[in-house]
Amino acid sequence: MTNGSIKDIPVQALDGSALSLADFSGPLLIVNVASKCGLTPQYTQLEELAQTYGPRGLTVIGMPCNQFMGQEPGTAEEIATFCSTSYGVTFPLLAKADVKGDDQHPLYAALTQTPDADGEAGDVQWNFEKFLVGKNGDVLARFRPKTVPDAPEVTAAVEAAL
Repeated sequence: MTNGSIKDIPVQALDGSALSLADFSGPLLIVNVASKCGLTPQYTQLEELAQTYGPRGLTVIGMPCNQFMGQEPGTAEEIATFCSTSYGVTFPLLAKADVKGDDQHPLYAALTQTPDADGEAGDVQWNFEKFLVGKNGDVLARFRPKTVPDAPEVTAAVEAAL
């Protein structure tokens, strides 16, 4: 991204309040999430990453998105309840937003410029695509949806970013 840091892009918390990514001094793992997806159990590993690496500065951030087969139809309250009761999620969740298309959130417009390990940039492919953002706001790595949050390549990238 040439016009500053990912951390400078305005976002809203799930409850609608303003949230600044710049308030998080360490690296971020930003993930588009959904409650009714075959990959939804990744919430478990995302929470484990948050618990394991949070004390060292990592913040996992979820952005609910309903663009993939309507797999996140809930309201903010329903999403919050589902995440906390079903998966014990304690990491921040952003307001539901589009991660691709005409109404793509500016955060994802910036994130998706980063290529994955195969050199492919562009649209998010499905729920649970992961972007590792460094302390300075640069995108360090992109992991496609089927790469589980505790995969060796993810944890190695997180360790290197800390």
